[in-house]
Amino acid sequence: MSAPLPAFSGYGIELEYAIVDRENLSIMAIADEFLHKLSGSYNSAVSVGEVGWSNELVEHQIELKNIKPHAAIESLLPAFQAEIQRADQILESMGAKLMPAGMHPWMNPLVETNVWKGDNSEIYNAYDRIFGCRSHGWANLQSMHLNLPFGDDIQFERLHAAIRILLPILPALAASSPIADGVYSGFLDFRMKNYCDHQMKFPITMGRVIPDTVTSPAAYTDEILAQMYREVAGSDPEGILQYEWLNARGVIPRFDRNALEIRVIDSQECLQADLAIAAAVTGIVHAFYDEVYATLEEQQAIGTDALAEILQSCIRDGELAIVDNAAYLQLMGFPSRHCEARELWRNLTVMMHQSQVERSPNLEKAVDTILKQGPLARRILRTLGPVWQEAQLRAVYDELCTCLEEGRMFLGLKQSPERQAGSLSRS
Repeated sequence: MSAPLPAFSGYGIELEYAIVDRENLSIMAIADEFLHKLSGSYNSAVSVGEVGWSNELVEHQIELKNIKPHAAIESLLPAFQAEIQRADQILESMGAKLMPAGMHPWMNPLVETNVWKGDNSEIYNAYDRIFGCRSHGWANLQSMHLNLPFGDDIQFERLHAAIRILLPILPALAASSPIADGVYSGFLDFRMKNYCDHQMKFPITMGRVIPDTVTSPAAYTDEILAQMYREVAGSDPEGILQYEWLNARGVIPRFDRNALEIRVIDSQECLQADLAIAAAVTGIVHAFYDEVYATLEEQQAIGTDALAEILQSCIRDGELAIVDNAAYLQLMGFPSRHCEARELWRNLTVMMHQSQVERSPNLEKAVDTILKQGPLARRILRTLGPVWQEAQLRAVYDELCTCLEEGRMFLGLKQSPERQAGSLSRS
């Protein structure tokens, strides 16, 4: 095995998409056939140069990721975009295409779920048997996983603490799943609302989603993983799920690759937005890691319940969530005792720019758009208006599919980008 990468020396991105009918946008359970067309054989994972595709829990989802860590997140954009366009060409021949965003807007998981039947199907069957996967929290969710490496125990402790305090406000930037069952769910990040409950049959496997403070890999293994495995053993006597990926917290250690994997970020409408959010999160985590705003001890001292409360507010209200925990805001370096989450993000990005962390100027433009126009969930709702017809909903999500294929951000329908920006900023 190669030596572990030091913190902030390489990054891994995993992006999940739904495969949908090219005309009516309903889900199509053809991930196995898509992978077959890519490789010529029925494999669950296909490498294409520096990137690759793999299956997910259900047959209508697919994942794009970089095979090896990249030193700069922005450098992934050309290879990822080329693969999205190649996938679109292949799927077009199958009458399908990729749909981005955090959830399919009208999938009925109770009747439309098809669990993966290819390689490693025993894992997915075990999940289905133990938890029951015919629900939104299992079968209808698309996220971005961001993997940040750690080189030793000290880096693990500092990185875990830094990510832990940023997790609660990630939905304020990345929420993209306001619609489910064809209606507004009442949450800007309904994917995360469902995620928070999806493994509650065994609460030890997910805690409050926000993890408790842990100071070392050994402590994490003893206090969380070992207890988790014992708890589920009665329902998993063959040990099929006795692996660290059973852990469903918002950030989990992947000791198999010496990385911390963040799971609280919805997939966006285009790669520029995905990677921009990944770069912003990485830069701010780096600043926390360097103790720019607060010491490690101060970061670790804040309670999990307080962080979980902020997370739930951001899941519901996105960038308009009110953050009024004075201790938390002090950790963030915010000069007031309460604010909207978008104000906190603006302040964090300014402070990040003033620190010594690596910047991605091209991706910062996409973050600036999100901060001005709102997360994708807000832009979807604003475009739909308070009342909409089915045709409007299909038009919006068809446009999201086009945004993914063409590599551009979603700013609405039937207007020039200039008029869209003006009208959205006044709303």
